Amino acid sequence: MTEKMIREVFDALPSMVFVVDRDMRVQEYNAAAEELMSDGRKTVLQQPAGDILHCVHSVEASQGCGGSSACQDCILHKSVLTALQGKRIVRHRTLIEIVQNDTKTEIYALVTVSPFSFRGTPHALLVIEDISEIAELYRMIFICPVCGKVQSDEKTWMRVEAYFKNNWNVECSHGYCPDCFKDEMEKIKSGTKNEQKRNV
Repeated sequence: MTEKMIREVFDALPSMVFVVDRDMRVQEYNAAAEELMSDGRKTVLQQPAGDILHCVHSVEASQGCGGSSACQDCILHKSVLTALQGKRIVRHRTLIEIVQNDTKTEIYALVTVSPFSFRGTPHALLVIEDISEIAELYRMIFICPVCGKVQSDEKTWMRVEAYFKNNWNVECSHGYCPDCFKDEMEKIKSGTKNEQKRNV
């Protein structure tokens, strides 16, 4: 595979992909990632990921990416450090808040990080999947408080199981939660006792 083909494949990936070092400095990125950046390529490379993404915490801190107290809990940073210790991180959910044109934007994302070595130096492949549309749909599910049916569209209400099957191709299974199991067992015991009384 030629270098040009590798670049084409890299840019064809629909998710944002970054190659970063231990300090979260960006060594390379793909076309999907470039869509979030307002700075040119020469400015971006070797800069911390939070700075080039215009993370809200990076913008707030005078030291930039890593300088805010909120940065200590940053899933991106934690995931990269964990991956560079030899453990691959797969699809951790997080909320990334960035500033675009003086407006705060929230990106619900799945973060995957894989470690690799290039010319003897450890690097991490950081993949950010934007799931904001899916997260928005989940936040807008209307459920009837009486029957528990879910509103699929303006006219259609259906059982939760059917909703997830139709919209997400997710199969649902059933099992008692601890509280309901206890209630059902008490009903069974009560019914058995009543039956025994009638038979006496």
